[in-house]
Formats: sequence, C-alpha cells, structure tokens
Amino acid sequence: MKRISEILFYTKNYRLNVVLNVFFHLLTSVFSLFSFAAIAPFLAILFKTTKQVTVVKPSEFTLTTGSVLDNMNYFLSSFIAEHGEEGALMLLCFVLVFMYLLKNTTNYLAMFHIARVRAGVVKVLREKIYTKILALPLSFFTNERKGDILTKSTSDVTEVEISMVGALEILFRDPVKFVLYLGTLFLMSWELTLFVLVLLPISAFVITRIGKSLKRKAKKGQFKMGEVIAIMEETLSGMRIIKAFNAEKELQGKFNQQNERHFNLMTKIHRRHFLAAPLSELMGAILISIILWFGGKMVLDNDAVLSGEFFITFIVIFSQLIPPAKKFSDAFFRLQKGSASLDRIKEILNADLKVKEATNPIAKKDFTTQLNIENLSFKYDQDWVLNKVNLKINKGETVALVGASGGGKSTLADMIPRFYDPQDGNITIDGVNLKDIPLADVRNLMGVVSQESILFNDSISNNITLGSESKKLEDVKAAAHIANAKEFIEDSKLGYDSSVGERGTMLSGGQRQRVSIARAVFKNPPILILDEATSALDTESEKLVQDALNNLMKNRTSIVIAHRLSTIQHADKIVVIERGKIVEVGTHKDLIALNGFYTKLTNLQTFD
Repeated sequence: MKRISEILFYTKNYRLNVVLNVFFHLLTSVFSLFSFAAIAPFLAILFKTTKQVTVVKPSEFTLTTGSVLDNMNYFLSSFIAEHGEEGALMLLCFVLVFMYLLKNTTNYLAMFHIARVRAGVVKVLREKIYTKILALPLSFFTNERKGDILTKSTSDVTEVEISMVGALEILFRDPVKFVLYLGTLFLMSWELTLFVLVLLPISAFVITRIGKSLKRKAKKGQFKMGEVIAIMEETLSGMRIIKAFNAEKELQGKFNQQNERHFNLMTKIHRRHFLAAPLSELMGAILISIILWFGGKMVLDNDAVLSGEFFITFIVIFSQLIPPAKKFSDAFFRLQKGSASLDRIKEILNADLKVKEATNPIAKKDFTTQLNIENLSFKYDQDWVLNKVNLKINKGETVALVGASGGGKSTLADMIPRFYDPQDGNITIDGVNLKDIPLADVRNLMGVVSQESILFNDSISNNITLGSESKKLEDVKAAAHIANAKEFIEDSKLGYDSSVGERGTMLSGGQRQRVSIARAVFKNPPILILDEATSALDTESEKLVQDALNNLMKNRTSIVIAHRLSTIQHADKIVVIERGKIVEVGTHKDLIALNGFYTKLTNLQTFD
C-alpha cells in the first residue's frame, strides 16, 4: 500500500479526473452486472421453469433475492402475457444492447479522464527530474552515467505512468467490480459463494510470489538499459575518434555485449510478466470446474436449493470475476515494475544538494574590493585535491593559475562560482562568504569561458544571450564585435539567426570559442574565469581568440588558467599550484628570478 500511495502522490493535481474515472468505472461495473443478472428471470420464464407471478404488491418490496425476483417475475409475466414470448425475447435483446451501450459509454468516459492523469504524471515527473538535474552540483554527474540518467528520465518515467494506471485499478476499479459481483453471488447463493472464497486466496498467494521476484528483475533491467543508452550516447559524442582509430568493431562488441545482457534479462522479465494472465486464467478455470462440480450437485440434489437457471447465471457472473482478477494480477505486476522504476527516479529526486542555498541569504549585486580564499581544502573522494589554499585577488587584477596537470587549478577555479563547495575553509567576496550569498547572485558576478566551447543546438544569437533576460540585437552585435566573432557571423547565410548545430558542430573550433567569449561579453560580469580558453586552437584561431580575450579582460577581474605561459606573462599575479598547494606567487619577472617551479615550467616552453 505504501508503494501505491507513493505512485499516486503524483496524481494530486488531477484529483477531479481521478474521482471521475472511479465514478464512471463504478457505473460501468453496475451496468455490466445488470446485463448479466437480468438473464436468470428471462430464462426461468421463457423456458417455463418458474411459475409466472401475476400479483405482487410494490409496498412489500424488500432488498432480498426473493423480493427482487418476485418483482422482476411479475413485470416479465405481465409483459409476456401482453406481448408474447417473442416480444419478451425482443425486450431482452433491447435491454442487453442498451446496457452494453451504457457500459461502453461510461467505460470510455473513465478512460477519457484517466488520459489526462497519465499524461500529467509523466509531465510532473519529468519536470521534477529536470529541475533537480539543473539544481544538482557537478559532483553528482561525475559519479553518474549519462545513459542511466536518461533512462530514468524516459523509460523509468513511462513505467511509473503505466503502474499508476495499475494502482488506480487495484485501488478502485477492480475492487469495486469484484465486490459488486461477489455481493450479487452472495445474494444468489451464500453457500456456493463461501466455497469460492475459500479457494481464491490460493491463487492470490501464487501471483504475489511471482510479483515480488519481478520487481527485483525489473530494477536490474532498467539499470542495464541505462548502460546500453550510455554506450549509445558515448558513441554519438565520440564518432570522429571512433572512425579515426578504426574502433567500430571494438565499440560494436562492447555495445552487443551490454545489449545481449539486457536482452537476456528483459526476456526473463517479460516471460514472468506474461505468466500472470495465463496463470490467473488457469486458476479461474480450476475454480469454475470445482464450482461446476459443487454447484451441480446442489442443483441435481433431490432437495435442490439452487435452480438450474440460477446456477447458470451464477456461473456467468462468477466468470466475470476472473477478468478483474486477471487485470488485478496484471496491474500488480505493473505496479512492481513501476515501483522499481520509482526507486531509481528517487535516486535523482532525493540526491543531496551539496551546494545549498543559505537559509537567510545576503544579496550581492556587485564586486567592489577583493575576492579572498582562506584556508580552502577540497577532495572529491579520499585524497585532498586542494589543501589549505590561501589567495587574495583584488578588483581589477589579472591572476593566472599555472602548474602541472592534476595540480588543482581547475578545481580551485570551480570553487569560485560555487560549482563545488569546499570541505574546509571559505571564499569571500568583499568580506561576504559565498555560502551566504544566493547562488544566482554569485554566478551573476562571474563569466566563464572554458577550454571546451559548450554551445547549444540553437541560433548564434540565443547562444550569446544564454541566461540573460535582455535579447537586444544591437547588444549581441556589440558583444560579437568585442569577441572578434562579428565578421564570420554576419558572413553566414542567416547571420545571428544561423544555427550552430549539435554541440556547435556547424562552426569551427575557433568560431565556437569566440561565440563563447561573446556570451561572456554580453553578460558583462565583473569577474572572469578563463579555463585554458585557447589551448585547443590552431595558431591563427588562437591569436583571434586571444585578442578577443584581451578585449574581454579590460577593466575586469580575471582568473586565468593557462598551460601556454606565453599568454599570461603580463598577468598582475601568477600563482603556481603544485599538488593542491600554492608554492609560488608573483609576477612573471619575480618568479623567473626565484628560479623555482615556475622557472622549470617556462624552460619547458618556447617564448617569442
């Protein structure tokens, strides 16, 4: 029941639709029951097994089987007397058609309202997942495979949607139908119905046992699906490298291996799932056979307590208990699969927001004096990546971070816009701790240009104005001009409305980087973080991009990570980081004079 309530929680915005669905399902059950229950009196009178009732007092009507039958017999006897047996048959046909018309109409109306609930649950879940993904820190994505996240956002959500319908059926539709039919059977023959109830729990026990094992398999199957999608995503992202290194066969083998594992697991899941319907039907057939034997003895007995037409009607109505039971078992299996998917979705929804908003944040809209890093220490897993780092950056300074790969330069830069929070120490802006400032305010003060130019499959203009409320074309053009991007943009067919393609593939590396710089110019932040922004470019593109960066850095506080030391010789302060610690700080001239770590780095590179 806890699992059902968790799944149905996402239907709370569609309560009216759920209520109407239940209401129309109830009417469907009533009309269906009436169409079957009306058979017995017709059979009894048409085949003359019951004496016709010619007198009945309406005031004597009570809610008992005998009273109901007497009144129906009186009506039918009067109808046969007036219109004949053929007329009664005609009436029977009309009643059946009319009941089925009402039954199917109400069934459609029930489905009409559940459609909005199904679509709504998918919408709500995907919105929640996407919102949480945007809020999660970068550390979450270093530990999770993209394919698994995509699977949770797609197929797992679909499983929850399907199981939600099953949950509604388990709670409302099937129990209502089951109780109505069972109540009618009690009115017809309580002895025979009690005999049936003794047998039903046996089949329920068998179905439940299979359902529990299905949940475990389903959870594993969705995980394997995530691995398959992850390989597919990596293949699409790295197609150029795969072809360059003739790695198609290797990747094909890797994909086929994971796909085969998923295939074998899903085959077991489907087989176990498909076992539900035939198992329920077999159990129903066994029950009907036992009832035929037991009820037949009651009819054939000399002191028969059950007439033949009533026994036939009893069997017909009992047979209608089997579809709800089958659907109940099928819904139970779907609920188990949906429950497994919901557990996986909750891994995202319940993930810890390690970078959290302050309870009482201090608004910060500008940068006036100093950025201060105090005793900062950070680790991803076990080993410290940064250890007791102290650094002061004054407004307007250009500070370069240099050192060997893996020393902690990029990690330190990622701390400043709070992509990560340190385990120890603080970063302050104008004396205010970053953790006390709203995240949006912190990041509004900063512009980031990374080594990899991240562009979205949209127009050049929309990539430049990303995250900004203002979309003025003249400002976009001004930013492109500063970034040395205006010429190639305006030479393109659609100008600023030209699409950059998936990941910016319709532009060259230098063009992508200059669009990224234009994006930072358009934002116009007081603090810039440049993470090896020119390291992946050819000489000509590097010069264009470096000129653009020089334009961007004017009158701003800049934190530059660089492997090419020729680009940072004129920095106000060069900080050498070695194994997570600051080992040297000074200008290019000062550090060369020290003849230490920085001198060793410069000796490895050629300067103009």
